[in-house]
Amino acid sequence: MNALPAIATLALRATAQIVSPGGRRASLLVVMYHRVFETVDPLLPGEPDAQRFAAHMGLISSLFNVLPLEEAVLRLQRGTLPPRALCITFDDGYSNNLDVAAPILHAMGLPATIFVTTGFLDGGCMWNDLVIETIRRAKSPLDLSDLGLGSLQVSGWQQKQLAIKTVIDGVKYLEPPVRADRVRQIVERANVRLPERLMMSEQQVRKLRDFGIAVGAHTETHPILNRIDDRQARQEILLSKQRLEQVLGESVNSFAYPNGRPGQDYSPRHVELARDAGFKVAVTTGWGAARMGADTLQIPRVAPWDATAFRYAVRLVKSYTQRPAAAVTTAHEEGG
Repeated sequence: MNALPAIATLALRATAQIVSPGGRRASLLVVMYHRVFETVDPLLPGEPDAQRFAAHMGLISSLFNVLPLEEAVLRLQRGTLPPRALCITFDDGYSNNLDVAAPILHAMGLPATIFVTTGFLDGGCMWNDLVIETIRRAKSPLDLSDLGLGSLQVSGWQQKQLAIKTVIDGVKYLEPPVRADRVRQIVERANVRLPERLMMSEQQVRKLRDFGIAVGAHTETHPILNRIDDRQARQEILLSKQRLEQVLGESVNSFAYPNGRPGQDYSPRHVELARDAGFKVAVTTGWGAARMGADTLQIPRVAPWDATAFRYAVRLVKSYTQRPAAAVTTAHEEGG
């Protein structure tokens, strides 16, 4: 990804200033990432490598006013945001957030927030990553016919990508215990050795502060909250907050809903559970920008994927004008 010409940078900055002026007419754009690889991962080409991420951050630095998330949301409430306000976030807590992304952010003076799924600290692995890393190492064919997933060819990168999509789509919305058992069977069937440092350790979480990066909670085991009962959801939300506060020795005030689609992945009751847990800010994946008066526990985010600098920048600027997917309505908002 090449840098934008100076004239394009000036034009896009001016456009962003028009669609997101400061003060009470300001909008807040929150960008979401997951992983940043040292080099391109052929299985996950949509995730940036270090070079591409640095180019993204260079563009963001030249076009927007980047703020820490909690400060930005507070200023959004008060009507004191600067023009072209933007925040940078990461979900899940991958170790490459610290090893690869954090030094780039620090060098550019950009704050960020990383939402950590606490149950996978110190050697754990999320179910979707178990699928990805198993198929990365599996030999062809990988016969999962008895699990309803067919006999998968996994000889080359394209075949592996297709196999990953087939498996993830096939198990994603199973009940969590059933999904966990199905994934365990797949791992055993492939008979491969999996990576042990995919997610951060507690020590790495503490080290994020050296780079000016804030830490937020992302549940204990990353369930889709609408797929579990209220007791489990409360426990997932509270445990993640409590563990991070124990690790960091400070209050953790921000939260990200797993998957995060309003109404589909979480409901009004989960917003209230986050509020009851003491979170001040929570983010979703409802695409668009937040405006003054937005629910601070349902701040939308965007995840641009464009390969060229111009398209990436245009998509971000355009996102200021997009109304996010409707936030779920809570009793708190209704006055109940």
